[in-house]
Amino acid sequence: MPANRRFRRVVRIGPVQVGTAYDGRGREKHTVVCTAPRCGFSNDLDTRAAAELAARTHRCRVR
Repeated sequence: MPANRRFRRVVRIGPVQVGTAYDGRGREKHTVVCTAPRCGFSNDLDTRAAAELAARTHRCRVR
């Protein structure tokens, strides 16, 4: 069953989007997702700073 998340504070850094939401246990999580075609990069992190750092340093390996 997919999680229905309500994202807030969505920021776009290049092709990567960073959003903040609550997980199923009520904890705040920060999600990083690359929107480039066929990239597939995504990650859930505990802090906003870590999420923004991951977004800034992400390099797509799509050929």
